[in-house]
Amino acid sequence: MLQIKEMYQQLGISSEVYCLGEEVLKSLKTRFEKMDEIAEYNQMKVLSAMQKNKVSAECMGSSTGYGYNDFGRETLEKVYADTFHTEAALVRPQITCGTHALAIALFGNLRPGDELFSPVGKPYDTLEEVIGIRPSNGSLAEYEVTYSQVELLPDGSFDYKAIRKAINERTKLVTIQRSKGYLTRPSFSVQQIGELIAFVKSIKSDVICMVDNCYGEFVDTVEPSDVGADLVVGSLIKNPGGGLAPIGGYIAGKRKYVESASYRMTSPGLGMEVGATLGVNRSFFQGFFLAPMVTKGALKGAVFAANIYERLGFPVIPNGKEPRQDIIQAVTLGTPERVIAFCKGIQAAAPVDSYVDPEPWDMPGYDSQVIMAAGAFVQGSSIELSADGPMHEPYAVYFQGGLTWEHAKLGILMSVQKLLDAGLIELL
Repeated sequence: MLQIKEMYQQLGISSEVYCLGEEVLKSLKTRFEKMDEIAEYNQMKVLSAMQKNKVSAECMGSSTGYGYNDFGRETLEKVYADTFHTEAALVRPQITCGTHALAIALFGNLRPGDELFSPVGKPYDTLEEVIGIRPSNGSLAEYEVTYSQVELLPDGSFDYKAIRKAINERTKLVTIQRSKGYLTRPSFSVQQIGELIAFVKSIKSDVICMVDNCYGEFVDTVEPSDVGADLVVGSLIKNPGGGLAPIGGYIAGKRKYVESASYRMTSPGLGMEVGATLGVNRSFFQGFFLAPMVTKGALKGAVFAANIYERLGFPVIPNGKEPRQDIIQAVTLGTPERVIAFCKGIQAAAPVDSYVDPEPWDMPGYDSQVIMAAGAFVQGSSIELSADGPMHEPYAVYFQGGLTWEHAKLGILMSVQKLLDAGLIELL
């Protein structure tokens, strides 16, 4: 253990910060064992889907141009559908990010006169312009799709009375964001999402229930598609890409809704039949295979972060003992200086661009400056060690990722070190 401590010291972690981390770790043994069990189950689930669909060496091939008859692409989509227990899936490098995947699903399934409804309050910032909450060229609002939302109750639970009142004959699609986004609310469990979907369907049975599954895949042994979601949507540079996918997103669910989304991704008449893979099939398959284990490492890092920062006296969501519903850990630091120092620590622990300091900037799609720390192999990959946050009250930072638990551990220790060195915290 002395040699390991010396390695941390070489990387810039002081003895007192290292010892704090080791003390916290002693209390997490049972918690980590439970995460190992969930990851093992999910590993077998993914492997079973791959074997069922006879993934072969030929699946690792590539296509160009139109991408007709891309055997690997078609097999991969069957693997996703079987893993998520859905009728169909769209898994493509043409989907650039999670916001893009959500936009494709929304535009593909909504028509002028329809209403989009969120029963969980405000969506993630980048969706505001997609919907038209903040006016933007090409938004759903410009296509005469209206939007309404119901806020969560003060304790973070669903306001069922208000939801019942809000759903009407024009409500076509209900969007449920599993993760907290840039809000200090709890993320939702799959069980909670299932209960909400059942309630919505009891009011209007033909409504489409879509779940933004970003950051939640493989955190539990079940997914929202197992509890009634008609569509689940996510990004491959988060959990399901396993750190290997260089780009991409997925939309899985009932076939008719996935196909409708595919016509928006490409064009009417083409849909899922086109879309060259350009050599990414191997990364997509291998990343998905590794995803349960990579997600486990990120989860351990999030729990470690919650327990350390709780001990230092900062509000954290979820707290150090609550069940995990996603890989994101929110820490309310209270000042912009602390947010910046935290992000500098995450950047300093990175394998790429560790020598640079992140700074707040006017990032496209956000209504305030945002600071992002991510020395990643894939630009913007938040399954890799990363942290970010908007530069406004309550000055909360959102930590996630780590392709290995050991790297996530270093990142958290380094964030503490930077705050300590700047005189912004005291170790208790």
